[in-house]
Amino acid sequence: EIKGHRRTYVGAMPGKLVQCLKTVGSSNPLILIDEIDKLGSGFRGDPASALLELLDPEQNTGFVDHYLDVPLDLSKVLFMCTANTLDTIPAPLLDRMEVIRLAGYITDEKMHISREYLEPQTRASTGIPEGASALTPAALHKLIEDYCREAGVRNLKKHLEKVYRKIALKLVKGGHANANGDATTAKVDDKG
Repeated sequence: EIKGHRRTYVGAMPGKLVQCLKTVGSSNPLILIDEIDKLGSGFRGDPASALLELLDPEQNTGFVDHYLDVPLDLSKVLFMCTANTLDTIPAPLLDRMEVIRLAGYITDEKMHISREYLEPQTRASTGIPEGASALTPAALHKLIEDYCREAGVRNLKKHLEKVYRKIALKLVKGGHANANGDATTAKVDDKG
């Protein structure tokens, strides 16, 4: 999809890069390629070789899209790629990149993000009313330190969803409800 389809095919289209340049209407845009570490070759070919042609300053002055079949000068385009790990990026492709490592969230930041954003969203999505459950700071800290060591908060959100689903199940199985039909409170600490 990077280099497009030849015009001889039915439904042929230019590649993603040419479509991007047409959309922005500029010859020097910033193009973000997200999660380049998850490239996979399939029956359509190896995208790493096409990306190598894009990112290599020696080759990208004469990039040829199969649909247009004319050389495009991509030397003014700034490519920015994101990756979670460098291990799966092919070495020749990685050699053409300037690697900037960004630190992930620290535990205190994850605690704050969890309390302010993730917990309320998860509580609402599991149907647990406000105040019906409480995750103690010690339990949240243990969850972050022992189970969610990655840089971001995606895994933390998954673990919180799992915890809140278990809380919802316990509240429903307990069958206790007050006059309003709300479940009684449940408290989760670092012991379980």
